[in-house]
Amino acid sequence: MNCPHHCEIYKSSQWSYRDLPKRFAEFGTVYRYEQSGELHGLTRVRGFTQDDAHIFCMPEQLDKEFKAVIDLVLYVFGSLGFENFTAQVSVRDPKKPEKYIGDTKNWEIAENAIISAAKDKGLNYVIEEGEAAFYGPKLDFMVKDALGRSWQLGTIQVDYNLPERFDLWYKGADNESHRPVMIHRAPFGSMERFIAILLEHTGGNFPLC
Repeated sequence: MNCPHHCEIYKSSQWSYRDLPKRFAEFGTVYRYEQSGELHGLTRVRGFTQDDAHIFCMPEQLDKEFKAVIDLVLYVFGSLGFENFTAQVSVRDPKKPEKYIGDTKNWEIAENAIISAAKDKGLNYVIEEGEAAFYGPKLDFMVKDALGRSWQLGTIQVDYNLPERFDLWYKGADNESHRPVMIHRAPFGSMERFIAILLEHTGGNFPLC
């Protein structure tokens, strides 16, 4: 995951509220130790390229920034002909609190922010308990392959916890230090998986943008 590195880049400088939101992006190679029986062509691999980006913003900027990322995901999907997808709000499993970091209040704020943005954007969303990342809830964009199996492509996540873990801050208008909110965003997700699903949807006859 590239998240800690972007946190360190943010932390390497001092920021004012006038500088926010601050955005860092990269196409990074990441690795996951998937079990051999779980590997599946290009859709589930151990090493892949991700269009990884992180936005550091003030709490009052969260709603606007999150909706802007939704617009970006919808633009990417629309440009490449992905019209049938499901927006999945991935939240904590309340029965397994030990799986997640951070306090309950911040989790509730983040989950409610995602649900509110999804409603305002008119997304046909479902809520899935237990599918959140360990550090925060997320909005996943699920697309089916040729066999009708759902795969996560784009994802947007709200994170109050890593800024606290990395002791990130900015100087507010009151000249006091404040904690930023972090948005993780990857409109394509795994580039390999995205191309695999796109190939199945188009039969190799790629749309011209």
